[in-house]
Amino acid sequence: MKQLSNETETISSTTIASALGVHEVQVRKDLAMVSDGGKPKIGYVTKDLIVDIERFLGHGKSTKAVLVGVGNLGKSFLKYENFKNYGLEIVGAFDREPTLVGTQVGGIKVFGIDDIANFCKHQNVQVGIITVPAVCAQSVCDKLVSAGIRALWNFTPTNLRVPQTVIIKNEDMAASLAMLTRQL
Repeated sequence: MKQLSNETETISSTTIASALGVHEVQVRKDLAMVSDGGKPKIGYVTKDLIVDIERFLGHGKSTKAVLVGVGNLGKSFLKYENFKNYGLEIVGAFDREPTLVGTQVGGIKVFGIDDIANFCKHQNVQVGIITVPAVCAQSVCDKLVSAGIRALWNFTPTNLRVPQTVIIKNEDMAASLAMLTRQL
């Protein structure tokens, strides 16, 4: 991708499209969702467009999350510091394994699963990350929903049942791997 100068006063959708390797109509449509500052034949005031995009993406805002399942995948997530760059702050972890309860992973304390409702309500947690074995996934999901969680990021190969008011994003790594190897 071609690097754009940070000193450019204005920038056109054509220039952005060229730098990203996408069609300029798509860029105009996308930018219309986040900014009303574009002018024909002039483009966007760069600093204003940056502010509009940051506001749209929630830059500077943080959404609290908890992680349930402190196995290998869960530990990796707890140690990964870049979630904060995307506005996600994992504030607590939960597991049923007594040897994990009370420890810290990546600076985040691990609590017993029975503490989840109280913790989520007091911390105003919005997102639950599920990295438990598939057999436990629905039970964990139900606990998180009961605790007031509004969005779930599910890393189990389980289709979870949630109320329509709860947003769910399923990440099936096995299916992704199968698709990748199939495309080879």
